[in-house]
Amino acid sequence: MQYEDRVDALVAPKGALEMLSQDEMARLSEESGPLHDLFHRCALAILNCGSDSDDPQAIMDEYRDFDIQIIQQERGVKLHLKNAPGSAFVDGKMISSVREMLFSVLRDIIFTHHEYDLEDGLKHASSVKLTNVVFELLRNADVFRRIQNPDLIVCWGGHSIARHEYDYTKRVGHELGLRDLNICTGCGPGAMKGPMKGAAIAHAKQRIKDGVYLGLTEPGIIAAESPNPIVNQLVIMPDIEKRLEAFVRAGHGIVVFPGGAGTAEEILYILGILLHPNNANIPFPLVFTGPKESADYFEQIHAFIGDVLGEEAQNKYQIVIDDDVAVARIMKQGMEEVRAYRKAHQDAFYYNWKLHIPEEFQHPFEPTHDNVRSLNLHFGQEVHLLAADLRRAFSSIVAGNVKAQGVAHIKEFGPFEIHGDKALLAKLDVLLQAFVDQQRMKLPGTAYVPCYKVITD
Repeated sequence: MQYEDRVDALVAPKGALEMLSQDEMARLSEESGPLHDLFHRCALAILNCGSDSDDPQAIMDEYRDFDIQIIQQERGVKLHLKNAPGSAFVDGKMISSVREMLFSVLRDIIFTHHEYDLEDGLKHASSVKLTNVVFELLRNADVFRRIQNPDLIVCWGGHSIARHEYDYTKRVGHELGLRDLNICTGCGPGAMKGPMKGAAIAHAKQRIKDGVYLGLTEPGIIAAESPNPIVNQLVIMPDIEKRLEAFVRAGHGIVVFPGGAGTAEEILYILGILLHPNNANIPFPLVFTGPKESADYFEQIHAFIGDVLGEEAQNKYQIVIDDDVAVARIMKQGMEEVRAYRKAHQDAFYYNWKLHIPEEFQHPFEPTHDNVRSLNLHFGQEVHLLAADLRRAFSSIVAGNVKAQGVAHIKEFGPFEIHGDKALLAKLDVLLQAFVDQQRMKLPGTAYVPCYKVITD
């Protein structure tokens, strides 16, 4: 399909958007200010949906002439776009899903920076406070209105996956949708798009008109993984830790498809939480799955988890290979168990308050060279704490691969150095090399230069 290369437009929100205060307008309009820059980057990512690039700097360079300004009028807010990507428009009119997501970005950025001091106010916040912040962000985005029963399946997996893996994610999503289950993903391409696409077709077959396709992202990743257009509810969380907590608080079960460092980060996050003694009896269905060609991938993941976190961690999930129906049935049955548990313990269906998340998984980790070098990657500590620092190691690799600030750090100071127990790091190095060999670190066909060094000497 041929699009206009660049489009200028004046866009109004679909529905109502509260008027902005003079202070909010001033901060968003300050072109050299951090809030305007954040909104500019996130808006460009939304408008650039359909892009095949996962290089945020390349996208910024390509659209260096793009500009967005907020215009406040008596009847509400409008956005004035200059040189916006033409793929966001059809015959000069913005695609409805793009318009919705564009104003979701504006809503979330305004609310986050109006309500919270992210730099100082939450730096030493308690675990309870941080859980309430995640709740408030989701409530402000009106997420809970659509969650009436335990039926929201979180689907994790890579943006850089092979075609047969992508097709399998669609088949699983289709089977989930046929069983009246809804989908939440990281909202990008690949394994984040396929389940939504499959579920959307299944919901149409079942005449489900209010299907949920919830996308959770954060500013550091959105430019590299622009939201896919199937998402009908987008939430921009302020950082990766709050994004991950939102997944497990709002979701009722998790399906993990093949992926790279980001998927490993997600796996370690959920396993670290489920391994905490306080969560021993909380039902949380967790399935790793892929087509038959991905069997070796999951064998590697399973072996790494067993070697590093132990058999107890392996018992927290099931591996299902090339059986989309079995995955959906496990999740459907799991929803009954979640429902029964939450009713018995008077926990909400829309937010998993009972799940204990240690502070080690909640406070933002800044992936600097010093912080990466200082990670405690040694045996002999509580297993959930080891999982927490392993999660941070993979999070740093994601930052160095695709996040603008992380990429800039690598360019200036060289690769991150990962230190720790020699035996542990040897296993980590093997797993990471497998991700590189299988082209799971960047989009297929893209030459990958590692942003890390595993120091095993």
